[in-house]
Amino acid sequence: MAQWLDNAVFYEIYPQSFMDSNSDGIGDFNGITGKLDYIQELGCNSIWMNPCFASPFGDAGYDVADYYRTAPRYGTNDDLKRLFDEVHKRGMHILLDLVPGHTSVEHPWFLESMKAETNAYTDRYVWTDHVWESPEGMGFLRGISGRNGSCAVNFYSCQPALNYGYYKPERPWQQPMDAPGPKATVEALKDIMRFWLGLGCDGFRVDMAGSLVKQDEDGKGTIRLWQGIRAFLDEEFPDAAMVSEWGEPDKSLQGGFHMDFLLHFGPSHYNDLFRCGEPYFSKRGKGDISEFVETYKENYGKSAGKGLICIPSGNHDMERLAKYLQGDELKIAFAFLLSMPGAPFIYYGDEIGMRYVENLPSVEGGYERTGSRSPMQWDNTPNAGFSRADTGRLYIPLDEKPDRPTVQAQMADPDSLYHEVKKLIALRQSHPALQSKGRIDFLHAESRSYPFAYLRSAGEETILVLLNPSGAPASFESGLPLSEKLYSFGGDITAQDGRITVPAASFGFYKV
Repeated sequence: MAQWLDNAVFYEIYPQSFMDSNSDGIGDFNGITGKLDYIQELGCNSIWMNPCFASPFGDAGYDVADYYRTAPRYGTNDDLKRLFDEVHKRGMHILLDLVPGHTSVEHPWFLESMKAETNAYTDRYVWTDHVWESPEGMGFLRGISGRNGSCAVNFYSCQPALNYGYYKPERPWQQPMDAPGPKATVEALKDIMRFWLGLGCDGFRVDMAGSLVKQDEDGKGTIRLWQGIRAFLDEEFPDAAMVSEWGEPDKSLQGGFHMDFLLHFGPSHYNDLFRCGEPYFSKRGKGDISEFVETYKENYGKSAGKGLICIPSGNHDMERLAKYLQGDELKIAFAFLLSMPGAPFIYYGDEIGMRYVENLPSVEGGYERTGSRSPMQWDNTPNAGFSRADTGRLYIPLDEKPDRPTVQAQMADPDSLYHEVKKLIALRQSHPALQSKGRIDFLHAESRSYPFAYLRSAGEETILVLLNPSGAPASFESGLPLSEKLYSFGGDITAQDGRITVPAASFGFYKV
């Protein structure tokens, strides 16, 4: 089931910002369809597309107003179906972004739930029994209608929380998971999934998948909920892939997800790698990867060594990689990202080193994230080839610096980041040991020390990966020989007297 995930390399598309085909300043489905060959040529064989459903866009589409209709600014359901078809013609796959935890305040379900009289949607959301009682530990809306109660919100005040029940109800209005309201919400979620899988999508990346059941002890209720979803999918859509934004692979995989995202918040130490005062992959050589590795090993063990922990280059919720790393630092970071277990995810534009655009006003709830959502930079034509609209009509302003990277320029430069990423993807796809399910064993990941070394293995194949992003040579004790070199970048890596030495700003892949 979903075996294509075994060698999947994902490209994340933020549809608003990828390619505008109708000159309105906003990216769209037809623009994405027109660029599928670019994605395939890079080497990515899978796509995750951020929310594309009808929405008032108070949170960039993560506030859904209609789960069954695409946002008109992107195109029609038929346009999306054509995108699915064109993806499949190329032997590729596509996941939609599913937002199960909340809707927009404009969703018809919510408008019905606000009514004082009882109806089919009264219990679709988390409401208290009295307007002066608020849901503990959550934001809320009150005084918004004739209904006597306060409604919990998950994030912004435009995102009321859908009701999947409470694992341990303590108040009269806190419904158990098996109450009619929560059960109806689960069935509605299944119907939404049926609709889009029937239209041709290959599965879903699920937004905040671990947050559905409230007051959930160790995630037990939410795990049980997703196990029920998995059983439904196994019966009706056995090839449907499910990737969770959860950050706890032992729970998400138990719930039936195939893969789990490593989150940039929480205890993962992901930010130690790329986004902190001294990132590990900076040439300054002052970073520390040890806590990341220890946390990763703990999660890897909890997931029974399945290795299905996805590490993204970035996404729409965090600053771009190129804010903290430049030049060869980015190349070495991608050598890491594209040689770890689980499916790698490349955020659009990271493959050319697109920069975080500073000091932008918030657009559609983006706030500090807005600078990571600027239009894709294709070439040196007006608006970087993203749109033929007047510059003032662009959804988000472009990086206006004259040296901004573009696809056109990087494709013409054989030493560019684009070509390095392309080579690293090809290397990964040529060796099962480097793919999603290959085993990992860490050899050298000491506190504030370089290089970083690990073994990847599958079947009879074992590959040694050596990474030294620092600006000075680094070595460690190892009895492993450097036999067959598969690929290297930077200086010559040597093995002598039981030590492997990796030159500054270098990496290498060797068969063991």
